[in-house]
Amino acid sequence: MTSKQRAYLKGLAMNIDPCLNVGKDGYTPAITEAVQEAIEKNELIKLGILKNCADDPREVAAMIADRTHAEVVQVIGKKIVLYKQAKKEENRKIVLPK
Repeated sequence: MTSKQRAYLKGLAMNIDPCLNVGKDGYTPAITEAVQEAIEKNELIKLGILKNCADDPREVAAMIADRTHAEVVQVIGKKIVLYKQAKKEENRKIVLPK
């Protein structure tokens, strides 16, 4: 992903609310499943890390991205933004700049 594409996705992510939260249990297989469903539907998602989660947000982001084959757009504080192009043509909403 180029820096221009990353900047474009960051701009889109500013207007969305976190669709999932990682709580005190940390990163679980249920989170993986929920992230995969959300990312297939929306392509760009934002996750929140709750205060009672002891895991480092950057480590959680890397683990989620690795297991879902998504790309980490940014990690700011306790917010993670992930992007993955949808497999189904009808779910593709975002056109990245070249």
